[in-house]
Amino acid sequence: MMTFRERIEWLFRIALIVFTLASVAFLSAIIAIRFAIQGREVAMPDVVGAKSVAAQQLLQGRGIGMKVEDRIYHPSLADTVVRQSPSAGTRVKVGQYAHVVISLGPQSATIPLLERRSLRAARIELLRDRLQVGEISNAYLPGFPEETVVQQVPAPGTTDVTSPHVDLLVAMGMRSPAYVMPDLIGLALNEAGARLRSSGLKISKFTLTAAAGFAHGIVVAQIPPRGSRVDTESSIELQVAQ
Repeated sequence: MMTFRERIEWLFRIALIVFTLASVAFLSAIIAIRFAIQGREVAMPDVVGAKSVAAQQLLQGRGIGMKVEDRIYHPSLADTVVRQSPSAGTRVKVGQYAHVVISLGPQSATIPLLERRSLRAARIELLRDRLQVGEISNAYLPGFPEETVVQQVPAPGTTDVTSPHVDLLVAMGMRSPAYVMPDLIGLALNEAGARLRSSGLKISKFTLTAAAGFAHGIVVAQIPPRGSRVDTESSIELQVAQ
């Protein structure tokens, strides 16, 4: 015969085992449900040739999103899908995206002459012709004012294009003269400022700091460091002994 205390301890152990098994079962069920939802796969539908709204609805019906990667001129009707990725039939996880290219309809524009115009004028001209600015690259180019279009792709007069985007190379004007950052540590603040001004540079900011071994007003640190390339637009900061 078990004593009352032994019976209580036995019941407690049984209850603990039951609670542990129930907890494991509950957690396993949660993990299984989450895995089933997140890991569920569906076949990618074929949306090529469908109107963009219809394509989006078809994809959403299978739990797939849609991202428009580009719009191009194409013989198919405007606002229809002409390419998709992943391709139809590919197994994908629910929640992923289909990346599509949408038709603008048959090409009917001629690329205008944008070179030697300002970037602002080029944007207006492209909008007028129902075209768009593509990638803009910048470069320092002597002889060209700042914000001037130097080159364009496609070339002016082109008609056999598939994309409404025109890439532009835009001048940044003249590059500022470059200098080598001098060593200012150990100089008095006014002497450091005079040395910078003689090269067309100036102190952007200075802060006072405790520095053992340096007299008041002496430069103890500098940014950029000695030997760095700087120009008239560079920010030069000094720390000065207080």
